[in-house]
Amino acid sequence: MRMSEGVEWAMHTCLNLAWVGADQAVPAARLAAFFELPAAYLNKQLQALVRAGIVRSVSGPRGGFRLARAPDEITPMDIVAAIEGTEEAFRCTQIVARSPRGDPTVDYRKGCAVARTMRKADLAWRAELAARSLADIQADVERHTPTIGQDIRGWFAA
Repeated sequence: MRMSEGVEWAMHTCLNLAWVGADQAVPAARLAAFFELPAAYLNKQLQALVRAGIVRSVSGPRGGFRLARAPDEITPMDIVAAIEGTEEAFRCTQIVARSPRGDPTVDYRKGCAVARTMRKADLAWRAELAARSLADIQADVERHTPTIGQDIRGWFAA
């Protein structure tokens, strides 16, 4: 499975917004500048996050984006679903029905060992992403780089 780079951009941007804090909105151009990303493309990711209720858009001279929920209420799965959608990674097209031993009147998706295996793997992947929160990732980064939150808040405040 391959995800778009928008997922990486969205995850890191949400982490930065978590460090900045709920009291400050950050313009899309400023968020993009932090990682030297194209602002227009990051803005598309931010709009998807807004539609999903992960970030909130704030208008006005001090406007921009901020997290819409606390970091412990946002999962990586929420962010992935906002950017990539909720479709399963594997889609059974029932090729067995077209084989010499297949029956075109049978729905092989339920009985197919390949489809079941892929569905189980997809569910495990989703469960793992849903079991962690943005706050968990934030804490993990802070264990390795204790000053990261302060550094990022300083960068965005400048």
